[in-house]
Amino acid sequence: MTQRVVLATANPDKARELAGLLEGFQVVPRPADLPDVEETADTLEGNARLKAEAVMAATGELAVADDTGLEVEALGGRPGVYAARYAGPDATYADNVAKLLDELAGVPHAERRARFRTVAVATFPDRGEIVAEGAVEGTVVDAPRGEAGFGYDSVFVPDDGDGRTFAEMTQDEKAAVSHRGRALRSLAAQLSHIKP
Repeated sequence: MTQRVVLATANPDKARELAGLLEGFQVVPRPADLPDVEETADTLEGNARLKAEAVMAATGELAVADDTGLEVEALGGRPGVYAARYAGPDATYADNVAKLLDELAGVPHAERRARFRTVAVATFPDRGEIVAEGAVEGTVVDAPRGEAGFGYDSVFVPDDGDGRTFAEMTQDEKAAVSHRGRALRSLAAQLSHIKP
């Protein structure tokens, strides 16, 4: 019997990526009638937990959520937990990237070090939770490159890659080295030891 997992994300780009990373599970999308969950925690783990618990409570099923932050050293770790709404509550991907690049204007390439970090939480109806984390070090480039991916993918070059941004990679290439790929593979490995 394949274990069912309800995704807590309302972001279709992230849902597609998460479903690809949870191979071997019956991945169910978040119910369309669920209201958005306010991400009021000040940590990635806290926000992931809020989303997973809300969807688990609404569906009565195992729910998986993640939260991701981009931590840029030259900006004192910003945007961090506020990455998705860095340019404001209704910001688009392009708005957030533009703000980030504006704040890094004039910063030399060698000083544009950054880390993508994802925390994933699986919340069970009666058995607590599993938490997994993944991170990838890299550099923020000075202009967007590539058409794939989402969020800050077009300006982030991972150290573990070949010089391309995440947005210049295929989904499989990105998943092999990405923060979200690492977090979800760890989470899936832990989930696979639990009988549905």
